[in-house]
Amino acid sequence: MGTFNKNNWKVNLEPAALVEKTLVQGGGKLSNTGALVVNTGEFTGRSPKDRFVVKDDITKDTVDWGDINIPISQQNYQELFDKIADYSHTLDEIYVRDAYACANPSYQLNIRVHTEFPWQNMFAYNMFLRPTEKQLNNFTAEWEVYSFPGVMADAKINGTRQHNFAILNFTEKKIIIGGTAYTGEIKKGIFSALNYLLPVERNVLPMHCSANVGAEGDTALFFGLSGTGKTTLSNDPERRLIGDDEHGWSKESVFNFEGGCYAKTIDLSASKEPQIYSAIKFGALLENIGFEEDGYTPDYKDSSITQNTRVSYPIYHIDNIMYNSRGDLPDNIFFLTCDAFGVLPPISKLTPEQAMYHFMSGYTAKIAGTEVGITEPKATFSACFGAPFLPLHPAKYADLLGKKLKEGNRKGDGSINVWLVNTGWTGGRYGEGSRMELAFTRAMIKAALKGELNKVDYHTHPVFGLSIPRTCPDVPNSILNPRDTWRNEEEYDKMANDLALLFISNFKKYADEAADGVKAVAPTPLVLKS
Repeated sequence: MGTFNKNNWKVNLEPAALVEKTLVQGGGKLSNTGALVVNTGEFTGRSPKDRFVVKDDITKDTVDWGDINIPISQQNYQELFDKIADYSHTLDEIYVRDAYACANPSYQLNIRVHTEFPWQNMFAYNMFLRPTEKQLNNFTAEWEVYSFPGVMADAKINGTRQHNFAILNFTEKKIIIGGTAYTGEIKKGIFSALNYLLPVERNVLPMHCSANVGAEGDTALFFGLSGTGKTTLSNDPERRLIGDDEHGWSKESVFNFEGGCYAKTIDLSASKEPQIYSAIKFGALLENIGFEEDGYTPDYKDSSITQNTRVSYPIYHIDNIMYNSRGDLPDNIFFLTCDAFGVLPPISKLTPEQAMYHFMSGYTAKIAGTEVGITEPKATFSACFGAPFLPLHPAKYADLLGKKLKEGNRKGDGSINVWLVNTGWTGGRYGEGSRMELAFTRAMIKAALKGELNKVDYHTHPVFGLSIPRTCPDVPNSILNPRDTWRNEEEYDKMANDLALLFISNFKKYADEAADGVKAVAPTPLVLKS
């Protein structure tokens, strides 16, 4: 078994020291905002097909094996771990960070992160929770992460698909990452571990969502895939942010898994996302952005390296936050979707069974230009709005959601509202209609949070069975029913049927595990006139 030479460890360096080392090594540069800018190289995003889980006595009968959770042997894992250990002896310095996940002390998970580059360690500082001096004096790591981009796998020998890899070992409580410098693999590795540990061992629902708290202490959750507005809509100046990406829902609270934010910066502006924009200062880490002509001013419109430009920063870079990173049980839950087919209502209310169905479906749509080869809207389904990070079958998370909804909110009265919000197209599909105005979406969410949508009349969508409000403060009544916004209602009906069939087809893979009540709320296609 390979061993590490601890003589070259640099432990718990402050961000300023990590920035300095990055600059001296030529690994990045400072922007005019003070943020450190780096290029992650070959990989500018996660590589889901190169994520593996060691198949052993602990995982063989519990992990949902398949395209998402790809098995790898203990032997192959050990070969790559030893390769990392051997490689570590060739480095002048290794950067080690002691941190933890889960802001609720009852579920705290201590983590030790080992990285090849100082800016990777800065990412770990930003994104995980930071122990106090007293906590560091008595720190014992439960899980360890080893991220060394310079270590390449040999697919023929090591059982990988190609040279990069990210492997979770639940028996040894380790995550090893090689061949890629994309920092998101570090945080999502720990998120995947929590998605296994918390439901199985602690009855906590792990969630890929944002969360914030209102002036009355009411907690709201925002689920949504990339491009649906999760980060934008949860950053509300009138509400305090718990976190923007990963949370747990226990019997007593909603709590952040992380100590920072990892936001997309493509097309970022001070007017649309002022809190994120102002958080990009010294201590923030910008990844794969372009610059304006002066070479120092970030050009957030530049996608020449990737559409997935990112910034990480500690959560205290935002003023309006919950400093303990916790909130009460939720009163409102929002499932955000960017429906580029223009079918789903801008806001609708879900029953608990519908909430479980749409949670397991995790629908949004990609539009032309977001990926090579996409020329028209393409439906995307990601179970629980985070399929790549779910070691267990999606039905297990949906069942736990159903139990949490039944248990109720902070008042204990079971009245948790779940809303499906379409931030996508209205008046037609992509290319024909128009994107829902952000101001209207904000107004609908504000009305839901204030309880104003509990006082209005509703009608039922004929295909999806969704409850659609007939009125909403500060929103034109004419846009609330999507069918009314199309020029040709028959074309709308056909598109609604087409989308319903995509939902039904996607859900087939969950049918054996899903509860009967959940299957019963699937959309029902109309019988159309020939």
